[in-house]
Amino acid sequence: MKTKKIALIGLGYVGLPLAVEFGKKFKVVGFDISKDRIDLLNKNEDPNLEISKKEFLDSVHLSFSNIVDDIKDCNIYIITVPTPIDSHKRPDLTALEISSETVGSVLKKNDIVIYESTVYPGATEEFCVPILEKKSGLKFNTDFYCGYSPERINPGDKKHKLIDIKKVTAGSTAEIALEIDELYNEIIVAGTYKAESIKVAEAAKVIENTQRDLNIALINELAIIFDKLGLDTLDVLEAAATKWNFQPYKPGLVGGHCIGVDPYYLTHKAQSVGYYPDVILAGRRINSGMGEYVAEKLIRSLISRDFNVRKAKVLLLGFSFKEDCPDTRNTRVIDVYRHLSSYGIAVSIYDPYVDSKVAMEQYGVEIDSKLQAAEFDAVMLCVAHELFQSDQSSFFDLLSPKGFIFDLKGVFKRGERVVRL
Repeated sequence: MKTKKIALIGLGYVGLPLAVEFGKKFKVVGFDISKDRIDLLNKNEDPNLEISKKEFLDSVHLSFSNIVDDIKDCNIYIITVPTPIDSHKRPDLTALEISSETVGSVLKKNDIVIYESTVYPGATEEFCVPILEKKSGLKFNTDFYCGYSPERINPGDKKHKLIDIKKVTAGSTAEIALEIDELYNEIIVAGTYKAESIKVAEAAKVIENTQRDLNIALINELAIIFDKLGLDTLDVLEAAATKWNFQPYKPGLVGGHCIGVDPYYLTHKAQSVGYYPDVILAGRRINSGMGEYVAEKLIRSLISRDFNVRKAKVLLLGFSFKEDCPDTRNTRVIDVYRHLSSYGIAVSIYDPYVDSKVAMEQYGVEIDSKLQAAEFDAVMLCVAHELFQSDQSSFFDLLSPKGFIFDLKGVFKRGERVVRL
């Protein structure tokens, strides 16, 4: 291939770090349909707080645009758009379809299109390729080629960044697979793994998060059982962890753009070929119901302390789907909020990471970015932001005389005023 010029389609948590790293070595155009996002990125500002100003400046060959004409001279297109689920838990490939149409409109002979978005096995060749062919008038594996390299970004994780996570790669022909693998090896310090096919790489991605989802579902179900037996789940897990091969998972809410979504992509494909995946869907049901379960446990704790539930005031600490990042996609804290609110409880939410405007637009809830001077009957730790862990005493100061901390994350020390999941 001639000199590489890369277009990164979608500049969120996945696309922007890729664009920045590739921009250190190749000419890269970061493309996003959001003009507001492009305006921020051109000022070296990342709204997701993942990329520093220095990292922007180090990416000397990177530019940003929301104009399609600006990517027409590229010869490698990497698509990193979101692939959520709809209200019926089915794959929503709308963004993937639109981005494939966009790339197809500028596709040329010998170009390569690489997908990073999480999909079910077969989606790249069965869903995306026909769109590229239709829009471009070109023939797959004759005029243009495709690849797949599943994203493994862990938002908010400053230890395991893009270059430190091994990258799975695949291509539509043996020659293209090697070229794609070599491309990613230019930026990934941890190295790459060349999968046997695009479908294998797609399947590998969905089972990574499906496995984690099921492991957490098991621990969540154990937490429910132990609660009914009057046992502290964390005590049991600590004892069990003394065996070398016990896997250290903790109970809690399971949300985000991957773990709470990817299993549905796999189960969708399984059902399309006539197999009903009992275990995977059972795990999803357990994890999807944990928000309501912990809310009910908090209500029982209020009642046991003689609080009038309808007059109770509760503070939720954290609203993002995980610690130390502003990402609220598929956060299950909203389930806790809505269930508590349905009882007439006055619920406040404090999260200094989350954009209150985004939370209002997505969920219709108000988020306090500063801790309000108020008195609460219960304070529930939903997200273990480092800020919360380092200032535990301040939350006890917010409690009413009979108030308590409800610790979902196992951060607070055991005590009379601490309830643990």
